[in-house]
Amino acid sequence: MNNIITEQLTAAGAAIEHDSFAIIDREVAHHDYTAEQWPLVRRMIHATADFEFNGLTRFHPDAMQAGLAAVLRGNTPIMADVEMICVGLSAVRLKHFGMTAHQFISDADVIELAKAEGSTRAVQAMRKAHRLGLLDNAIVGIGNAPTALIEVLRLMREEGAKPALVIGMPVGFVSAAESKALLAEQLDVPWIITEGRKGGSTLVVSALHAVLALAEAKQKVVS
Repeated sequence: MNNIITEQLTAAGAAIEHDSFAIIDREVAHHDYTAEQWPLVRRMIHATADFEFNGLTRFHPDAMQAGLAAVLRGNTPIMADVEMICVGLSAVRLKHFGMTAHQFISDADVIELAKAEGSTRAVQAMRKAHRLGLLDNAIVGIGNAPTALIEVLRLMREEGAKPALVIGMPVGFVSAAESKALLAEQLDVPWIITEGRKGGSTLVVSALHAVLALAEAKQKVVS
């Protein structure tokens, strides 16, 4: 068993996780993902027991390279739409790369502006992130609020925000599929999406953990 910080922290936990990955590999008859993309999709399947993510998950051609570079650079912020993503991320894994996850969805000023302007908290949270410089060169993870993703796209288009990677996986029935389709039209900023209504914070956390694990594996090869 290898000793990668971004993997499970006990031998028993690692064995269960690795056995689960092996089962997924056996049960997936075919996939069209690259060697770097598949561990991310597999981890999402592992988190949900939903094999439809083999096919529903799409990648910008530069997504994995951009995500790995952002993690290996160190001190890269993660900007999330909801607290659930921040709570779900391993503190040990983030500390290894000097990374911090941020979310502003429940901040008093965000709530006040959302009420005053008739928008959503998610929109105002992304605007606050941009004001604080937490979108540029960041990994943005959207798992709950389509309006957050639509606002990030507006900030990119109109205000020059340029994340390193956008993981756009909002779940739901109102604008979820549409927001992800809009993200998939982006050429300049790399992205990872789940097509259609399926998504969620759990998937964003799984995708981020996959990138962290791949980044550390690359570190160990270099060293």
